[in-house]
Amino acid sequence: MDPAGQDINLNSPNKGLLPDAMTDVPVDTAVATQAPAVEGLTEAEAEELRAELAKVEEEIVTLRQVLAAKERHCGELKRRLGLSALEGLKQNLSRGWHDVQGSSAYVKTSEKLGEWNEKVTQSDLYKKTQETLSQAGQKTSAALSTMGSAISRKLGDMRNSATFKSFEDRVGTIKECHIIAAVQCVAFWGLALCTLRDSLEREPACCLFY
Repeated sequence: MDPAGQDINLNSPNKGLLPDAMTDVPVDTAVATQAPAVEGLTEAEAEELRAELAKVEEEIVTLRQVLAAKERHCGELKRRLGLSALEGLKQNLSRGWHDVQGSSAYVKTSEKLGEWNEKVTQSDLYKKTQETLSQAGQKTSAALSTMGSAISRKLGDMRNSATFKSFEDRVGTIKECHIIAAVQCVAFWGLALCTLRDSLEREPACCLFY
């Protein structure tokens, strides 16, 4: 635009008017505001879809505002009840896991896993593996039982041997010696206490310290 072609005098009645070269260009307002038609739709159908889209977007904005207000109210109630953020997190996780378990994807996955498990357990390879493990367990149990019996028998033979009996006799002799020594010690101290008591009874206690 040429600045000389425009009247910039604020007091002029022609202020802000465009030059004749630009005012003579025809402008079709209908073409300017009309959006390009979607392929496969008539203009009426496109206009109806645009109106429905605008309505849905308006409803989304309204729902977001309502949700924000509900969340603020929920936070205020939790604060007044003394519920911490951790409790809220636990509740959200529990609710989320419950929603996951109730979702169609989780149900389908569980069903598919159940089918796979049934196929695996019914397969010949699984049955052969289970039988092999069962036989191995039985053999291991039998081997442990045989080893335990052998150890018990060996211990019995040792107890009946002359060496073990001699050792047992020595241990018994040592035990008897300790018992005899303990009895003699108790008898000695008992006799000493009796002698001291007789001395105190015959003489006054003051004479002992004279």
